[in-house]
Amino acid sequence: MGDWQNWLDDIKNMDIDGIQKTLESYSQFGPLPGILLPLSESFLPFLPLLLIVAANANIYGLGLGFLFSWIGVVAGALCVFGISRSLGKNVKNRLLRRFPKSERFFNWIEKRGFTPLFLLACFPFTPSIVINVVSGFSKVPFHTFLLATIMGKAVMIFVISLISFDIANLVDEPWRIFVSITAVLVMWVGGKTLENRYQVNG
Repeated sequence: MGDWQNWLDDIKNMDIDGIQKTLESYSQFGPLPGILLPLSESFLPFLPLLLIVAANANIYGLGLGFLFSWIGVVAGALCVFGISRSLGKNVKNRLLRRFPKSERFFNWIEKRGFTPLFLLACFPFTPSIVINVVSGFSKVPFHTFLLATIMGKAVMIFVISLISFDIANLVDEPWRIFVSITAVLVMWVGGKTLENRYQVNG
């Protein structure tokens, strides 16, 4: 237990070079470290997700680094959502009694459905564990949460991976910034189209 705690503390305080060295030290396990570390962030939000995603992009390459980070982050979000939903209304009611102002947030998520979940998933600094737990306790349909998470996290991870990959050449390749902004807009429009077509907002 002590070794595990020390390992987590080390990762928490690492810079991108330290995380890359840690991931590379487990290279014999193939893509698993690149998937499991971002997955762990869903349960341990103090882990530096931005640096983990950036490290994956530089270790595995832009394509595979993005894929491994995306799989891990989405899988972690679905696990937290599933656990929260299985706990049921009793836990939600206790939460509302303790934090009555949180009811506005629940109502916002339930009323708006896809859009707020997608937008929150796009931003790397939003507390993802809070969003996943609230979504699990809310009446948001699973397919709405799944779609918003898959698309929103894809945008976030793609943008971070694209900008951080070979960052020394970013100044000479400004198209990466343009592509990142375009990806956010395209995914948002696509998500809204699916929402309207299939009424995924419940």
